[in-house]
Amino acid sequence: MTETLPRIGVLGIMQPLYDDMIPGITEHQAAYARRVAESLEPVAECVTSDPVRSRDDAERAMREFENAGLDGVLVVMLTYGPSLRVTRVFRELRLPVCLANIQPDPAVSPEWDMDDMTYNQGIHGAQDTANAMVRAGVAFDVVTEEWPSGAFRERVGRWARAARAATGWKRLKVGVFGYAMNGMGDARFDETALVRALGPEVVAIAPGALRRTMDELPDSEVSALMSWEDERFEIDGRLSGEERADHARMQLGIERLLTEHGCRAYSTHFDAIGEDGRFDRLPMASASSLMARGYGFAGEGDVLAAAMVHAGHQLAGDGHFTEMYAMDYPSDSLLMSHMGEGNWRVARDDEPVRLIKRPLAIGNLDDPPTVLFRIKPGRATLASLVALGGERFRMVVAEGEVLDSQRLPALEMPYGQFRPDSGIRDCMDAWLRNGGTHHIVMNLGSVAAEWRVFCELTGIEFVQV
Repeated sequence: MTETLPRIGVLGIMQPLYDDMIPGITEHQAAYARRVAESLEPVAECVTSDPVRSRDDAERAMREFENAGLDGVLVVMLTYGPSLRVTRVFRELRLPVCLANIQPDPAVSPEWDMDDMTYNQGIHGAQDTANAMVRAGVAFDVVTEEWPSGAFRERVGRWARAARAATGWKRLKVGVFGYAMNGMGDARFDETALVRALGPEVVAIAPGALRRTMDELPDSEVSALMSWEDERFEIDGRLSGEERADHARMQLGIERLLTEHGCRAYSTHFDAIGEDGRFDRLPMASASSLMARGYGFAGEGDVLAAAMVHAGHQLAGDGHFTEMYAMDYPSDSLLMSHMGEGNWRVARDDEPVRLIKRPLAIGNLDDPPTVLFRIKPGRATLASLVALGGERFRMVVAEGEVLDSQRLPALEMPYGQFRPDSGIRDCMDAWLRNGGTHHIVMNLGSVAAEWRVFCELTGIEFVQV
């Protein structure tokens, strides 16, 4: 779960040409840049540079932004500024960029003097700068709005969250415990191409390391997690203390290994755990709670889907791993569920989230404690990352509604029914034509626009169905 705001740099660009004509113009426009940054406080944590008036200023400011580990850079033209002074900076910048095409005053006025004309002339600087970025092949977003407005904050906030997700992928390591499911083709990809094009790196983690880590954990940590679960979940009375302790030890062991390897996303495959011979049950509930703690996750060794859940956390705070399980024509909806993993932060809030004892023959192990809930009704968005070969990737996205639908008593897995805005017939025809995968990230709310910006920043083809 990502509850913090994106961190962005605000780069104000101008030039010394007007110093003699308007003494104090640099300080005047620096104050304007600070007001813009303050207006964005609800959607982003801003670090504002001193006004950039030369190539050296720009290079110094960008180094400071990158060294500070920011998620992206918002460019604001404080006056016109010649683009050749910043061309190399943008060409070499490693952070996502958004050009805010704004000016201090929203309307041209007869009362304006030449000072006002100069303060509000950023638009032609924006054109020069955008032209330079286009020529350099730099992917960037643009926001033309009145800067004090809610629309400006909304659009910059959307870009900032997408920038955080894109930057997060450049640093992301995805841990795979064991191996990926044999024969599952839509989860396969070229690892080196993924690193080159988008950033996520695969880290193989031996199941034996998990077993050893579990055995080394002190009982006090296991007891503490179980006590926390007692407060958070409705506990199935059929679960024994031994079953719960083994599950808790597995969750803690997974998280410790992810921390040691620097992984913020992971995947497990039931065969890799079941065939190992050293485990008693599958880590179903672990996946649910680790997703709720902000880790990307996907089943069956699916790195692409795990990375998508991680990005879903950065975009909207509640990435939920799922898949399309079956179609329900009468309600024009899709039953969404997976084997037993789901981010309980998307659970409806009028029912308890349960930790249940659940018979599961898959993996040929003992019953895995499983988190059970229904997904909260309301707007929701599905997204799938398709590997097209080499460094080409496509994202397939569908918006729709999670229905306040029927209970399915026999389904002991997180579930909900999603009705696509385009209807299941058109949605599924288009999903399949575009190669949409069967492992998906769901976010509550309508966030297709966020995914679109994310794709623009990362060079992924975007398709909404």
